[in-house]
Amino acid sequence: MATLGFEQLKVYQLSEQLADDIWKIVQSWELTPKRTVGWQMIRSSDAVGANIAEGSGRGSFLDNKRFVRMARGSLYETRHWLRRAYARGLLTTEQVEQLKTTLNHLAPMLNGYLKSIGNQNTKD
Repeated sequence: MATLGFEQLKVYQLSEQLADDIWKIVQSWELTPKRTVGWQMIRSSDAVGANIAEGSGRGSFLDNKRFVRMARGSLYETRHWLRRAYARGLLTTEQVEQLKTTLNHLAPMLNGYLKSIGNQNTKD
């Protein structure tokens, strides 16, 4: 059976949606919030999908798992920045709820993807 490219993985597609949603929101912010909290949110949310992609191309189960763990860390960092943005009045309650829905779906999907990679201790 052929494996899917990372672009076809639902977990990757959802990470792209999160990053794109955050990008759209931050674009409307004034310069100081955009250059501080906004860029951090964009960077961390983009890193979720980037780490999934990089891990899938590394050629070993261990490397792939390591990068999925980094993707999970970037997701949690994104959660932190969203909390800061909301506390600073940069996000509306509606925006937070929309993004939280995506975050709450993405976290277990990352864990499921991590489990699906396998437990091989050798490189392929």
